[in-house]
Amino acid sequence: MPPCGWLLLLSLAALTGNTFCAITTSQTERNCSISPPYLPSTVINTTLRLQELRKRMLPLNISAYIIPGTDAHLSEYIAPRDARLTFMTGFTGSAGTAVVTQTKATLWTDSRYWVQAERQMDCNWELEKDVSISSIAEWLISEVPAGGEIGFDPFLFSLETYENYDINLGSSNHSLTSVPVNLVDQVWTDRPPILADGIISLPDRVIRGSPTWQMKVEQMRKMMEDSPYRPTALLLSALDETAWLFNMRGNDIPFNPFFYSYTLLTLDEIWLFIHTERLTGELKEYLNASCAGPLCVQLKSYDSVRAQLQEYVARPGIKVWIGTEYTNYALYELITPVDKLMTSSYSPVLTTKAVKDETEQRILRDAHVRDAVAVIQLLMWLEKVVPQATVNFGGPNTRGFETISASGANAALAHYSPTNESSRKLTVDEMYLVDSGGQYLDGTTDITRTVHWGTPTEMQREAFTRVLQGNIEISRTIFPSGTRGANMEMLGRRALWEVGLNYGHGTGHGVGNYFGVHEWPVGFQTNNIPFTSGMFTSIEPGYYKDNDFGIRIEDIAVIVPKPTKYGNNYLTFDIVSLVPYDRKLIDTSLLSMQQIQWLNKYYETIRTLVGPELDRQGLKEEKDWMLKNTEPFVPSGSSASIWSS
Repeated sequence: MPPCGWLLLLSLAALTGNTFCAITTSQTERNCSISPPYLPSTVINTTLRLQELRKRMLPLNISAYIIPGTDAHLSEYIAPRDARLTFMTGFTGSAGTAVVTQTKATLWTDSRYWVQAERQMDCNWELEKDVSISSIAEWLISEVPAGGEIGFDPFLFSLETYENYDINLGSSNHSLTSVPVNLVDQVWTDRPPILADGIISLPDRVIRGSPTWQMKVEQMRKMMEDSPYRPTALLLSALDETAWLFNMRGNDIPFNPFFYSYTLLTLDEIWLFIHTERLTGELKEYLNASCAGPLCVQLKSYDSVRAQLQEYVARPGIKVWIGTEYTNYALYELITPVDKLMTSSYSPVLTTKAVKDETEQRILRDAHVRDAVAVIQLLMWLEKVVPQATVNFGGPNTRGFETISASGANAALAHYSPTNESSRKLTVDEMYLVDSGGQYLDGTTDITRTVHWGTPTEMQREAFTRVLQGNIEISRTIFPSGTRGANMEMLGRRALWEVGLNYGHGTGHGVGNYFGVHEWPVGFQTNNIPFTSGMFTSIEPGYYKDNDFGIRIEDIAVIVPKPTKYGNNYLTFDIVSLVPYDRKLIDTSLLSMQQIQWLNKYYETIRTLVGPELDRQGLKEEKDWMLKNTEPFVPSGSSASIWSS
C-alpha cells in the first residue's frame, strides 16, 4: 500500500491503472429527437417525480415552480438531503436552476456542465445555456400565462436573487409567490435524514489561547452597541457563522465541518436554532443551556426559526442586523417595517472570523506543515510508479473538498470531476494536475501542484513558468493595509497576458481553521473585503489549453505586516503551503533575478519547516526527495548558486 493513503484515494479515478473503452458522444448523451428516445444508463427517469410535483402545484394555484441548487443557508456546498435540483432532474452538477410548469421542465446551467446535463437528464427536461436570472425570467414570461403565479421556496432565495427575479419580471403581470413549505421535499419520499450525531466542541488543546464562545458573544455585542444604528439583535444564517461563534463543528455537509443551525444573538439573550436531539448532555453543559442569563444559550428547534424571529420582530423598539449575502428571503421578509432592519453585505461574524488571531495563525500554519508531508509522499510515490505503470491505492479519507485529479486533456477543465467515461491512465506523456486538501482539527488546507513525469513540450514549460511568475508576483507584492485583492489580481495574469494567454477562474479565496475551503469574504474578487493582517487566502493562477493540458499552481498565504523604508502600515503575503514545484517545468530563463531569489527563499523555508516533520515521522526517503527538489536555482548564464538574502 502506498504512503499517504487519504490523498491517493482522492485521486482514485486518475490513479488507477485501468483503461476505459472509448465511448462516443452519441452513446453517452441522450438523443430526444428520435423515437423512442435514446437515453444512456446515467439518466434517471423523472416522470413520476414531475407528476407528483405538478399535483402539489395545482391547489396552490402556482403556474411555475423554481428549484435552485442551494440550501436554506445559501451554502456553496450542500448536504445530500438538500440536493433537490439533483433529485428532480438527475443532474448532479454544482450549479444550476430548474423551473417546472404544468407542461414543461427546464434546467439552466453553465458551460462547465452542458455535456454532463445531456448525459444525466431524461427527455422530460430541456436544457437552457444562458444561466442569468434575466434569461430565466424571460422564459417564465413566455411560458406562464399572464396573471400566473410563480412559486419559490423563500428559504432557497437570497435577497439579491429575489430582487433580480422581481426586477426582471417587472410589469409582465406575473407575480412571485413565496411557498415556505418546499414542494420537492413533499415529493421526495426517501430524502436522506438529518444525521443523528456528529456535533462537537473544539478541543481545548486545539484552540487554547483563542477566544471562548462567551468572549466571542461579548465581542459581537460590543460591535452591536458601537454601531450608530443601535441594533438590538444579530441574526446569523450562514452555517460557518454559528460554528465559529460557539467553537463547534459538525458533519452535515460533505467536506465541510458544519451543522444545520441559526443564531439570534440579542444584547441579553442567545437563541440557538438547532436539532436539539443531536446535542449530548456534555454539549448542553458546554453551552450553559440549563441556566438563564446573557451568557446562557437557549436551545430552540431548528424548524422554529421563522416563527421565533417573527415573534421577536413584533416586539417594540427592536432592530435586527443581518448580512444580506447569506440571509435567506424567508427570514428577511419577516423583518418589517424597514426601520426594524439593519443590513450589511457580511455579518460582523464573517468579517471578524476572516482575521485569524495568533493562535489560529499558528495552528493553521502547523496544519500546512503536516499537509505538506502528505502531498510530498503522494508526489514522490507517483514519480516512482507512473513510469512503471504500476499504480495501487488505498487508505482512509479525510478531505477538505472533492479532489480535482486530472491528467492530459482532463486537466484542461479547471474543475474536472472524474467519471468512468472520462478517466485516463496516468502516463509519462501527459501533465498531471492535483488540487487537494485536508480537514484537520486545527486547519483546512488547499494546494494544487502540476507535474510532468516525462519530457514536457516547450509550450508546456513556458506556460507553467508564466503561471509560476504570476504566483510569485502576487506573493512578493508589498501593499498598503486595506488594499482590495481585486486591485492586485492582474499581477497573477500579467506574465500570461504578455504572450496572449489567460485563465477563466478567480485568482484566490479565503480558507478557514477547520472550516470551509472557500471562506468568504476574503479573496481577489470585487465583492471581497480589503486585505488586513491575519487573513489567509489562496493564490492560484493557471492556464488551460483546450483538449491538451491544464496548469494550476495554488498556495495558501497568510497576510503579514511588512516594514518598509518610509512607512509601517504595509503588508505582504507569507506562503504557508510548503511543497516544491516541478523543476523540469520551470524555465529559469524567463524568471527575473528577484523571482529566482524569491523561489530560492521559499525552498529554504520548505527545508526549514518540513524537514524536521519528515524526520519526526521517520520518512528518510521523502526527506531526500524534498531536499533534491528544493535545491536552489541558478540564474540562466550563471554558475553560482544563490540563496535570497
